[in-house]
Amino acid sequence: MGEVEEEAPSGPTAAAAVTKPPPSRPRLTVLPLIALIFYDVSGGPFGVEDSVRAGGGPLLSLLGFIVLPIFWSLPEALITAELAASFPENGGYVVWISAAFGPFWAFQEGFWKWASGTLDNALYPVLFLDYITHSLSFFARSFCLVFLTAALTYLNYRGLHLVGLSAIVLTAFSLSPFIAMAFLAIPRIRPNRWIKFDRKRLDLRAYFNNMFWNLNYWDKASTLAGEVDNPSRTFPKAIFGAVVLVVLSYAIPLLAGTGALDETKTGEWTDGYFSQVGFEIGGTWLKLWIQAAAAMSNMGLFEAEMSCDSFQLLGMSEMGMFPAIFAKRSKYGTPTYSILLSATGVIILSCMNFQEIIEFLNFLYALGMLLEFAAFIKLRIKKPDLHRPYKIPVNTIGAVVICIPPTVLLVLVMCLASIRTLVVTGSVMIFGFVLYFLFAKLKEREWVEFLTTPLEKTEIDEEACASLLLEGSSVKKDEPLQRETDSSLEGIIKIE
Repeated sequence: MGEVEEEAPSGPTAAAAVTKPPPSRPRLTVLPLIALIFYDVSGGPFGVEDSVRAGGGPLLSLLGFIVLPIFWSLPEALITAELAASFPENGGYVVWISAAFGPFWAFQEGFWKWASGTLDNALYPVLFLDYITHSLSFFARSFCLVFLTAALTYLNYRGLHLVGLSAIVLTAFSLSPFIAMAFLAIPRIRPNRWIKFDRKRLDLRAYFNNMFWNLNYWDKASTLAGEVDNPSRTFPKAIFGAVVLVVLSYAIPLLAGTGALDETKTGEWTDGYFSQVGFEIGGTWLKLWIQAAAAMSNMGLFEAEMSCDSFQLLGMSEMGMFPAIFAKRSKYGTPTYSILLSATGVIILSCMNFQEIIEFLNFLYALGMLLEFAAFIKLRIKKPDLHRPYKIPVNTIGAVVICIPPTVLLVLVMCLASIRTLVVTGSVMIFGFVLYFLFAKLKEREWVEFLTTPLEKTEIDEEACASLLLEGSSVKKDEPLQRETDSSLEGIIKIE
């Protein structure tokens, strides 16, 4: 970000000046960021079991997790690496959309992605219980959901650096039983089982929604860019490391499980089934190990998603899009009220069933990704001189070509949506439109406090200077009026 000379804020915004973490606060480095991205996207093979059932057997599931990362995950990861390095600010994709299309669409992007992320986070207590209740069916489900959400939210409140370090440990523990399972399965594997496919069992809607859900959210960690040490270098390294880790964490357990078990059990592959796979391959000890790993994985998934969602709201608040209260940080540097809002949404939405949540969040996520791809192309065309510490080595035509395969997948997933999904997501979109204008009116009337950042004041001053120069047509401009050329927030317009 370019240097902007800051003045002490005055007036009603003085008490709510943009808050940044103290310089001494630990920042995220490569390994913790890889772990957080891994949990944003995957967290291990828990939840991929439905792809075997919905795909009519192992063939489509294995092909999906080998081929789709090339045409979906890699393009999204590359675009995220370029834009996150260019705009290393909290808010991530909201900042990108604002730079390309202005504040209205940036707000919609942020709202859709926050809603999608909250829906996604509501899955993890549900998945946790799907594994644990196989052994402890007497658990009161509603009590567990509230208790788990509260406990994990508190850990998130205690600090992002702590979450990042915890994610490293959880990643190692969550994947360890599948390494053991893979070795134990080798003598039992029959490669011909991998190519089994029953067309009558194929459920395209469930299959694509499961594949898409398990391979998306590569852009999510960009909302933490302001908390990363040297983000322009750290983000590309972490993104590519996470791509390799995610693909292996899906492919190896699926190859071991489907290759070692009888293909007649295809219909039994539903969420939570890997614990049974472990039992049949290794016995009770491996089943319990996988169940414990699932519990730990869902903790990591929850923590990573909660961090990204809350820091996204913090970034939007610092941009003047959300009320100032959402930018307030705790003594640990975490956005207290943003965390509380996200946790409340999780508790409310966790009463929905697994497949409903996936469909709703996938549709909202797809809308946001279409905007991100459009912003990526527009910024390549309109801002060719934007400082890009990491740049995908292709020209503008190549940038368009990169976006075509994932765009086709996004449209396909949206076309497969049920009527109920269309109604629910349409309602969320309408609410987002209304909320934008409501916040604009509240800001105009000063009924609710919004932040006025130093950058916003600088932009207003520059517009005034430009108007004076245009009026003085007889005066020759000796030097052009410009911002710092390396400003990572160039072109961002705040809500007026």
